Amino acid sequence: MLVPTRLVFALAALLCGTAAASAQDLAVKIGVLNDMSGLYADIGGEGSVAAAKLAVEDFNPAAHHMKVEVISGDHRNKPDIGANIARQWFDVDHVDVIVDVPTSSVALAVNEVTREKNKVFLGSGPASSDLTGPKCSPNSIQWTYDTWMLANGTGKAVVKTGGDTWFFLTADYAFGHALERDTSAVIVKNGGKVLGHVLAPLGTSDFSSFLLQAQASKAKIIGLANAGGDTVNAIKQGAEFGIAAGGQHFAGLLVFINDVEALGLKTAQGLVLTETWYWDMTDANRAFTKRWQIASSRPGKFPSMLPAGVYSSVIHYLKAVDALRSASDGKAVVAKMKEMPTDDPLFGKGYIRADGRKIHPAYLFEVKKPEESKYPGDDYKLRATIPADEAFRPLNEGHCPLVSG
Repeated sequence: MLVPTRLVFALAALLCGTAAASAQDLAVKIGVLNDMSGLYADIGGEGSVAAAKLAVEDFNPAAHHMKVEVISGDHRNKPDIGANIARQWFDVDHVDVIVDVPTSSVALAVNEVTREKNKVFLGSGPASSDLTGPKCSPNSIQWTYDTWMLANGTGKAVVKTGGDTWFFLTADYAFGHALERDTSAVIVKNGGKVLGHVLAPLGTSDFSSFLLQAQASKAKIIGLANAGGDTVNAIKQGAEFGIAAGGQHFAGLLVFINDVEALGLKTAQGLVLTETWYWDMTDANRAFTKRWQIASSRPGKFPSMLPAGVYSSVIHYLKAVDALRSASDGKAVVAKMKEMPTDDPLFGKGYIRADGRKIHPAYLFEVKKPEESKYPGDDYKLRATIPADEAFRPLNEGHCPLVSG
């Protein structure tokens, strides 16, 4: 059977058009790197992977002639493992951007690999303010929070309400050291005094000796410069040691809703903490939480600010890549991200400074008493909103080499 010549040309044109459209699709690969199995898995882990995939879904790559893939890896809170995964992803697996990366020591290592390979690093998980200070990079953005913000939120509030003598129980790695340093500066600036500190290894199960030293200091406030399971264990064991009964109080300098849920309101009530996102603050946050619970297979759980930051950063990254129509030059992508105002359902409008610091408000919360909570996850009451221009360290005080003057 002969096929009419006109039909042959029409079919050929259709096939060529389809091939051309496919050839124009921009391929982007996102690597979510975090603690999938240890003491920080609950605050991020697979929950951050789910958040990245939700961001991709909402961006709708097909509408922008893009193909976006999300992969994940477990750095096990070890800088060498994190750096090796980053090199493998960039050199072999063609990953364009690494996101999340809690554990500041790992993040600082990944930060250097990213700069070397001219890729992109979007840190939702790491806290050390050095990432936008001496260690700032033209390839990196610190998205969600940092130690300066935590110190100037929680630390200042506690000193102003009478907690003027402190003893630190500090996680012995980059994050803990930075958080103690930044909080100590705030305490002294506001008329308080630091009486001492003790360093505890990451993942400590027994805080007995450290708590005894804190008790012996007679400080009004025991500042917990740690996070995740370490914070939960320290507070639980502190209750057994009668810390509160003896007149001392904990200041959880980095407390996530996951920690509050693990402690229970009876134990956690009254804790003051600073976060940049809370699931129950807005309708958009609540809607995201419902989708996240399904996507992450965590029914009845609540996302911390880390997955929220992953969602927000991935959305903005994809917008910048779309504007450039390329993901190959990491510095160019980050420059475009800084040039474009940020705007997404979870963090609203904001911007990214020259030092790589994403700017948005922060919130000072107090954990509710059990009788104040009306439904699951109703854990916080808002004490103060810290405006975006006050929430993070002033640009000229960070000593970032990218900032002139």
